[in-house]
Amino acid sequence: MVRGVHGLAILDGTVMPAQEARLPVTDDGLLRGDAVFEVIRLYGGRPFALDEHLERMARSAANLRLEFSPADVAADIATLVAEAGAPDGMIRVVTTRGGHRFALLEDLYDLPPTLALASVTYAPTRVLDGVKSLSYAANMLTRRLATERGADDALLVTPHGRVLEAPTAAFFYVLDGRLHTPPLDDHILDSITRRHVLAAAPGASERITTTDDLPLMEEAFLASTVREVHPVHAIDGRALPAAPGQVSAATATAVRQRIDAVLAAA
Repeated sequence: MVRGVHGLAILDGTVMPAQEARLPVTDDGLLRGDAVFEVIRLYGGRPFALDEHLERMARSAANLRLEFSPADVAADIATLVAEAGAPDGMIRVVTTRGGHRFALLEDLYDLPPTLALASVTYAPTRVLDGVKSLSYAANMLTRRLATERGADDALLVTPHGRVLEAPTAAFFYVLDGRLHTPPLDDHILDSITRRHVLAAAPGASERITTTDDLPLMEEAFLASTVREVHPVHAIDGRALPAAPGQVSAATATAVRQRIDAVLAAA
């Protein structure tokens, strides 16, 4: 059974109460996580960066050799949003190896105003580069490991000490007053919100990041569809000087202005 907080789902083109939407237990999307997904933010019923999400979902499907129709998924989104009115929240879309597609309307998560992160060793799976699949068990485990240490979320770090990202968000930080983020070449997800942060924040750049940098960071934040810009107040028990700091606060404002401008132009 699939779940939608708003009470509505669309499964293979049919709108229904979320509690009635079901997938066959034989679907490899369930059995093996062999499926692709996206989560799209809704602002008053308007999906932000829909084309970018659909393009990434199509690339993920192509990389998995999975049949995928962007037009069908876009139609599902339009139908579900129309049925729900003009909600704020997010919409989760999934296409499975078993040939099923569904979308769920979900409320935004309750999030603390700032975050404490704990670094967790993680080795990216190279064969899944560029794929946003349902195989998220490792990401969710890293978050649990971090919360067991008293943190709010994990900061993924390779066995060789490269700092990557959070389980479901991009990682940004400030050194010497400048905003940086780990590079895509380090096999992190090409986050759509990450793209918009880089576009909205003058001087922001990719930078190879290691654990040696962590004690020197002046500010940090996570960025994602759900969070937008979410300040970090501590990493591995060390308090950062400010949360949000001046750069993080200015970036949050710039990103929200960019979102408003993109939606107004749509």
